[in-house]
Amino acid sequence: MAECKNQRKHVLLLAYQSFGMVFSDLSIPPLYVYKCTFSGRLRHYQNEDTVFGAFSLVFWTLTLFSLFKYVGFMLCANDNGEGGVFALYSVICRHAKFCLLPNQQAADEEISTYHSVGYSNRNVVSSRFKKFVEGHKKMKTALLVLVLFGAAVFITIAIFTPAISILSSVEGLQVRAKNLHHGMLVIIALFLLIGLFVLQHYGMHRVAFIFAPIVILWLLSIAFVGIYNIIKWNPRVYQALSPYYIYKFFGETGKDGWISLGGILLCITGTEVIFAGLGHFTASSIRVAFSFVVYPCLVLQYMGQAAFLSQNFSSVSTSFHSSIPGIACITGIFVTTCLTSMIIDFVWHKNLVVALLYFSFFGIIEIIFVSSSCMRIPKGGWVPLVLSAVFMSVMYVWHYGSRKKYLYDLHNKASMKWILTLGSDLGIVRIPGIGLVYTELASGVPAMFSQFITDLPTFYQVVVFICVKTVPIPYVSQKERYLIGRIGPKPYKMYRCIVRYGYKDVHENDDYDFENAIVMSVAEFIQLEAEGGGTLDGSVDGRLAVVRSSENFGKRFMMSESDGNKESSSWSYPASGSSSRSAALQKLKSMYELESPEFCNRRRIQLKLLDTTYKDSRVKEEILELLEAKDAGVAYVIGHSHIKAKWNATFWKRLLINVFLSFLRKNCRSPSVGLNIPHISLIEVGMNYYL
Repeated sequence: MAECKNQRKHVLLLAYQSFGMVFSDLSIPPLYVYKCTFSGRLRHYQNEDTVFGAFSLVFWTLTLFSLFKYVGFMLCANDNGEGGVFALYSVICRHAKFCLLPNQQAADEEISTYHSVGYSNRNVVSSRFKKFVEGHKKMKTALLVLVLFGAAVFITIAIFTPAISILSSVEGLQVRAKNLHHGMLVIIALFLLIGLFVLQHYGMHRVAFIFAPIVILWLLSIAFVGIYNIIKWNPRVYQALSPYYIYKFFGETGKDGWISLGGILLCITGTEVIFAGLGHFTASSIRVAFSFVVYPCLVLQYMGQAAFLSQNFSSVSTSFHSSIPGIACITGIFVTTCLTSMIIDFVWHKNLVVALLYFSFFGIIEIIFVSSSCMRIPKGGWVPLVLSAVFMSVMYVWHYGSRKKYLYDLHNKASMKWILTLGSDLGIVRIPGIGLVYTELASGVPAMFSQFITDLPTFYQVVVFICVKTVPIPYVSQKERYLIGRIGPKPYKMYRCIVRYGYKDVHENDDYDFENAIVMSVAEFIQLEAEGGGTLDGSVDGRLAVVRSSENFGKRFMMSESDGNKESSSWSYPASGSSSRSAALQKLKSMYELESPEFCNRRRIQLKLLDTTYKDSRVKEEILELLEAKDAGVAYVIGHSHIKAKWNATFWKRLLINVFLSFLRKNCRSPSVGLNIPHISLIEVGMNYYL
């Protein structure tokens, strides 16, 4: 009983916070929906039926899209509690072979959150449409472009909506202050926008908590104003709740009424945030807030405005800027309709007819709105389209280059036969330490490593190939993050570590924590390998195991940490390097480390193997060698790639790779920064890619 009570309190708290983050955009459109709707030729139809018809359109648009589609249906189509276009796409990719980057592994499907609770069994026979899409690369590419366009549109809406909403709010000052210049309104709006973005520095949860009472007070205020207008001006306005007035509206206004749909559409500006903001709040909290507060308050306000306008039609004023986001909003909604239709068929395994009915019902309505919004393209609607196209192009070019680069690595990777012929020393001098070789390949030895040992025939005693990849789920738990395997026979001391992140996971910032996690994961794999346990996956390199599944993880080691000069343990931190290095090299390395501010601020951590009994003494020896190698030092090896198009490539491909992709790569963070690799331990290997 107490647990149920606490759960209700948690839902109510999240519902309260959601007002400040999820519903703020949706609460502002009453300021400009009717102004925009009657800004064109519709202003010539000054009668009660036209106003009632406009309100009926607003009511049913808000009800069908915001209440039924998003709050009632879309919140169920989430990805482990996450919403948005990419969440829908990730769900589809997990249940169908739609991903264009071939780095998926069978072990990824064993992640506990990979198959969401409530979805149908994955062993259900696939539909014909699903098999058709899986078998055609162009269909997969088209789906990706659709998703990228939907994401780009959402970014565009996020850019315009705050500015338009705040400016529309400030324009209300002109009602009382007639002499207030429009330029002054713009300046006031700019200061408010700056203040809004400054507050976001403190975290969205704090901003949501601060703005929640403001939005609630705003909603209740406009609701009471709506009730007042209904009672005073036209109590019969409730009749417009009937869709019959929509029929009368189009019967009288015809083409002019169809053009005005762009203004009606503004009533659902911000609706997409209901689904996109799902990761911050629960579906229950959003449903409670919208159904019991937001929806009734908005309906009362729109109804009250209609009652007022039916008796004071001349009070409607035009507002050009309010029509700009008239096409971006509905385009984003149409993309979610397409993706949700595919989830109904591919993920929930409902009959294809059900998916088609869903798409037909909402899709046809949305296409009508889109066709009306297209009339506003010459009047400002082109702005969001151009920005969306730019954002989509950037994302697609980056994805195209990443995929081509991965395929190039996959095609040119070193063969295991060649590695085995080199012997346990790989035909080079093995020096003390651990070499963490970063590669995008989830299998095989990258060409970068073979080039390194060919040009410089020296490498570290222990080699760990690190593949950091994103799996199509929001989060990967820490105990399932590391997938460890062995490359070649044991004397080679070569391992593979696949670090799996969800698309909303934050990478670790502390490189020493990462190093220790890698070393402990490899040590755990060595133990699991000897015991023949763990979750294993067949691989051309050897066996892969999810090592964090063991309850004894980390219990075989004692960790010693020092902060600067003071040790946190009674035993001392060993000298960096090893006895095989000359005294001059050790002194030079120590001087370099002391002069580096980055190194001085780093934590020093050492792992020590506890006195644990092992059935196989060779297991203990291998783990001790691993720890000794870590004490000697850890180096990060990463490829410094130069990407060019092939000499015989088409003009468009050369333009895409040599110009656009090259520009993006030069103006983006380097891989070492994105992966939080310490510069003091970084080794870059130059690689030329001809795609």
